[in-house]
Amino acid sequence: MEREPPPGTIRLADPRAEPPGPPQGASGDRSGPDLEGRRGSIRQLGSMLRWETALAVALVAVVVLGTQISSQFLSSYNIFTLCTNIGDLAIMALPMTLIIITGEIDLSVASILALAAELLGYLWMHHWPMALIFVVVLAVGAVAGAINGLLITRVGLPSLAVTIGTLTLYRGLANVILGPTTVSNFPTPWSNLGVTGFLGIQWLSWSVAIFAVLAIAFGVTLRMTPLGRSLYAIGNNQEAAFHAGIRVKRIKLGLFVLSGVVCAAVGMLYTFELSSAGENIGIGFELQVITIVLLGGVSIFGGTGTILGVALAAFVYAGLRSALLLTSSFNENDFQVVSGGLLILSVLIPNVPSFVQRGREMLGRRRLRGEASAGPAALAGEVGDRG
Repeated sequence: MEREPPPGTIRLADPRAEPPGPPQGASGDRSGPDLEGRRGSIRQLGSMLRWETALAVALVAVVVLGTQISSQFLSSYNIFTLCTNIGDLAIMALPMTLIIITGEIDLSVASILALAAELLGYLWMHHWPMALIFVVVLAVGAVAGAINGLLITRVGLPSLAVTIGTLTLYRGLANVILGPTTVSNFPTPWSNLGVTGFLGIQWLSWSVAIFAVLAIAFGVTLRMTPLGRSLYAIGNNQEAAFHAGIRVKRIKLGLFVLSGVVCAAVGMLYTFELSSAGENIGIGFELQVITIVLLGGVSIFGGTGTILGVALAAFVYAGLRSALLLTSSFNENDFQVVSGGLLILSVLIPNVPSFVQRGREMLGRRRLRGEASAGPAALAGEVGDRG
């Protein structure tokens, strides 16, 4: 029998004993929370890649459909028109993507575009220099976005309600600024943006060229910088992101200001493409922008989405629109039905797996309740038989 040492004796570790392993959840535990987080990120990335692959296949299908409908679908003129029509919407979709990833939404984008366009026309009509007009219009766009952001982040109002209100407010201001007047005497170098290709490339519009540059910048920011990771964190769990030290309110405010500046810039570009500024400009653009973003795989609940998916969705949307309008039986009003259907499908399809999972859980709970209720009845019948 081993004898106990006297009190006060220091015990030495047995050299034959195995060293203690790392605590559970530490770096040595392969099943810790870090690994689970990485697995979740890999699964999320895999699902996004599948969605983007589906969009690439859909884009090829749209091209095939368009060439079957009309031989003019791939003509340089039609591609230039397609690019001109989608470029402005695609540019506005970039900041909208970041906003929706954080779990918010901005319905005032088209009204800010209209406000910028009509302010541009008003100032040019009063003989302001174009360089100063650019500065003023971009500043107004920043203020409009800041109003949205402050009401959402500081006052605590929901973004849906706030931007519905400012949608009407900014559109009303735009109509007051210029009224029924139409301004169209812009300098030729600017008004040629809608009729000449980028750097002499006949089929490439200036708006799509600008979108390509901005999309690369937004994509790199979203995927390769701490800010991009913060946006995903905010969209997945805002409270956890806040307690992790992420400045949630400041980031959201910055996104709405960025959206206002981008939409103001697009308003000026769109005005030059039309060679005129007047009322009712850009009506309905907000829903088209949201359709493109959601069709690109960005979750309406936040936390997921890529710029590549949004870019592919923009050209799927534009190609489908162009192909259908080349037929004799389709017009712009008819395509609104298609656009609404795409918006619903873009929200429904990514959530099908969660709907299926919920259905399975509901059936499982019903089965358990049925077995639980059947148990006492069977026991009572057995006791009756024994009696």
